[in-house]
Amino acid sequence: MAKADYYETLGVAKSANDDELKRAYRKLAMKYHPDRNPGDREAEEHFKAVSEAYEILSDTQKREIYDRYGHEGLERGGGGAGGFGAGFSDIFGDVFSDIFGGRRSGPRPGADLRYRLDLTLEQAAFGTTETLHLPTTEECVECHGHGTADGKAPRECPTCHGAGQVRVQQGFFVLQQTCPTCRGRGTTITNPCKVCRGAGLVRHEKTLEVKVPAGVDTGDRIRLTGEGEKGERGAPPGDLYVQVQIKPHPMFERDGKDLYCDVPIGFSIAALGGDVEVPTLKGHQTLHVPEATQTGRVLKLPGLGIKPVRGGAAGDLLCRLAVETPVNLTREQKNLLQKLGASLDQGGKRHNPQTASWLDKAKVFFADHVKNM
Repeated sequence: MAKADYYETLGVAKSANDDELKRAYRKLAMKYHPDRNPGDREAEEHFKAVSEAYEILSDTQKREIYDRYGHEGLERGGGGAGGFGAGFSDIFGDVFSDIFGGRRSGPRPGADLRYRLDLTLEQAAFGTTETLHLPTTEECVECHGHGTADGKAPRECPTCHGAGQVRVQQGFFVLQQTCPTCRGRGTTITNPCKVCRGAGLVRHEKTLEVKVPAGVDTGDRIRLTGEGEKGERGAPPGDLYVQVQIKPHPMFERDGKDLYCDVPIGFSIAALGGDVEVPTLKGHQTLHVPEATQTGRVLKLPGLGIKPVRGGAAGDLLCRLAVETPVNLTREQKNLLQKLGASLDQGGKRHNPQTASWLDKAKVFFADHVKNM
């Protein structure tokens, strides 16, 4: 089955910048996050799709390849989700080597690794230090990373004499190709190490601590240089990219540096005004509710949002008020409300401006409807 277009998956235009990509990814990731959709297989697939799309499009090199060659270019280049390998250069690198006489030889560098780090909103807001357990490769102790049974450096390839490439005559042209004997490494191993089987590396799980700065958000990446896969026989290691994913919060919704919180208020406070206690990431805070407050009104607590990781002022806490209808009333309370309702109805627009306005619009609508029948 053909893969969906990454831009369509995120719902953005091909000209979208980094901020637009991040906003689109954050919105969809929160919508389809497995914690919010337990047991929903379809939501899980959506979450994987948007994560893969963002991983590709947020990487300048991978995005350029995708824009030019589509999914096929990424698959050939090993640039899909999970790492960008050497396959793409294998396709085109030999051509340029043939023309310009480029040389590609020696042990291969280590691959980059990606790790998804799930954080709570509090951890993201204030920063944290997390311990990661990573499956990776380490230098083989038996052969000291050489891949040979005797632990000594491998011999020079007898075919290419260490160059990693050989010259091939084709008509008037002399072309350079990867050496078929050593596959470009420049060395050969006739008696490989029994532990690592000649690779010089063995599988291993390492423990690593990563310091997460305060203010990170879903989609942010932390690069740990040299903490990826080890390179072959002394080649440089890859990097580790820790991709941040914020878990859904039971109380707050995050939008950039601002936080939203739904706050129910009683009927009397909505009508007369008063103070209510609301939660914040720094403890409880008193919120003053003005009189005659309606459901849906948003009140701001400045500076109680999140301070951005790249600097700047902290965001705000925006409280969305919802007037709660009283339930489980006693007979006496019902009688009191009936009397209050009758008194309010006598005031008309003075006490119920929205209801009066709505009734006026309804009368006009029905009058026009009858006229046109």
